[in-house]
Amino acid sequence: MDKNDKFVITINRQFGTGGHEIGVEIARRLNVKVLDKQILDSVAKCRGLSDEAIERLEIRDKSWKDDFTAFYRNYMKAHEYHVGDRELTSRRLFDEQADIIRYIAEDESCVIIGRCAFDIFRDHPNALKIFVHSPMDTRVKRIVDRYGVSSADAKVLIVDNDYTRELYTKMFTGTEWYDARNYDLTLDVSKFGINGAVDYIMGLVE
Repeated sequence: MDKNDKFVITINRQFGTGGHEIGVEIARRLNVKVLDKQILDSVAKCRGLSDEAIERLEIRDKSWKDDFTAFYRNYMKAHEYHVGDRELTSRRLFDEQADIIRYIAEDESCVIIGRCAFDIFRDHPNALKIFVHSPMDTRVKRIVDRYGVSSADAKVLIVDNDYTRELYTKMFTGTEWYDARNYDLTLDVSKFGINGAVDYIMGLVE
């Protein structure tokens, strides 16, 4: 990746790894925009939809323990909502997010957290695609410290969020979230710490 030209850094991460903080700090050091949840806000403004409506469109199915195959087969049908006189499916929401991401990236360098950006920019000539992970016990401790929940609840949050991200990736890209071939770099944060991971990635960028 050449930081002297317009570039894209994408970060996918397991829940509880600090991947969001890593992405924000990288963007700060490189003085570029970081894109994550605000993408949905942009979609809402472009379509004139309320924040509540957008959240409904992206809502997680609570039955994450159900059989994956059955869940995947019925997911799209179950996640269609009516908002006023408009209907916006999860697929259309994803496509519009992707369009907004591409539009911003055409104009300026940026760091993109989540949103299957590794796939959106799979053919980009100046992209660095990163997957951040760490062992369960490390993530449990981070979630317990960060949110003040029990270890048991932290594990549920981790499994729930990872499952949702894995499903989201499979649904909208047809690829496996954990497939290392999707990324240029996979990084175990427990080996570095948050700041160490940022320093390591910046070393590659530099």
